[in-house]
Amino acid sequence: MQTEKKNVALLCATQALLFTNNTILISVNGLAGFALADDKSLATLPVTAYVVGAALSTVLVSQLMRRIGRVNGFSAGTLVGILGALICGFAIYSHSFWMLCAGTLVMGIYNASGQYYRFAAADVASPDFRSRAISLVMAGGLVGGVLGPQTSKLTKDFFGTEFLATYLALIGFCMVALALQRMMEIPRLSAAEQKERGRPLAEIARQPAFVVAVLSGMVGYGVMNLLMTATPLAMQSCAHPFSDAAFVIQWHVVAMFAPSFFTGALIKRFGVRSIMFTGVLLSLACVAIALSGVEVMHFWAALVLVGVGWNFMYLGGTTLLTETHAPAEKAKVQGANDMAIFITMAISSASSGWLFTARGWEIMNYGAIPFLVLTGLAILFLRERKAAA
Repeated sequence: MQTEKKNVALLCATQALLFTNNTILISVNGLAGFALADDKSLATLPVTAYVVGAALSTVLVSQLMRRIGRVNGFSAGTLVGILGALICGFAIYSHSFWMLCAGTLVMGIYNASGQYYRFAAADVASPDFRSRAISLVMAGGLVGGVLGPQTSKLTKDFFGTEFLATYLALIGFCMVALALQRMMEIPRLSAAEQKERGRPLAEIARQPAFVVAVLSGMVGYGVMNLLMTATPLAMQSCAHPFSDAAFVIQWHVVAMFAPSFFTGALIKRFGVRSIMFTGVLLSLACVAIALSGVEVMHFWAALVLVGVGWNFMYLGGTTLLTETHAPAEKAKVQGANDMAIFITMAISSASSGWLFTARGWEIMNYGAIPFLVLTGLAILFLRERKAAA
């Protein structure tokens, strides 16, 4: 029990550092890209590269952790993150847009490795504590919601070159994460467990619960990422200052992770499907508010709602996913799930800049509605199927 709590606390702390870096990148990647790109429609490409880096590496990271263990896998990903931050810093210094994209692509590997913190929490927690352990680890992102935007504001012009110090600050957070990772005590799979493969992924993926779990994570992350990525640009086009955009992003990230302190308890009380469906409703409410105006408070309220909606859909999907596989199957299932999520994020990031510049803020919001409705119907179908059984 003591080791269980220690591991969850360390995973929570490293999650906080991961999402501090994520929030910094969310705050500055689009703006740095806009400043460096000759074609302004490519402004969000550094954001997309960050997601693509994660999408390309997530299955490999999962399989690597199966071979060398969670702790060594986390550390390897963090070292790659330090390299990516150095490339980003040099890109800003040399005013190279494409080098910035390369740096964020490499940083994406660190992000991919960090996404397994929540699964590591499920590994080390007892069945009764599992949903709460996942939620508590995700709650670490709340620190990122506060520390990330504040770091962005404090370092923006620190070295005279805009955002240079901001990207270099990522290295410090990675170094602290590396130290904490070495204190974790997460057992590696035995040789026999490594050889055991379980069912083929195609067979696992035919389970309705698997489909709904992955769909909830994909749509929850995709809609949130689409709107969040474009928000700084939308606010800039409405003549709102950078400090207001940082304020909105800060509260958005707080809304993403603050519910994690009680999401696990809500799942235990009301059921995972009810919480996922509530997340869909909150995301639809975000769209309604975003379409109602472009004042700072409209952006703030919309991003807060989609943050909470993401939390319920993503954590609900993660919890439901743990019910669909045996221990020997977790690497392939978790890797496939996160690859699907990151591909969705890459598409939403890539389309975000183009949709905003070519079609505008309203069209982006209208485009999210069909995906949310589809997910809501899928969750209702699964709930009715379980009730009938």
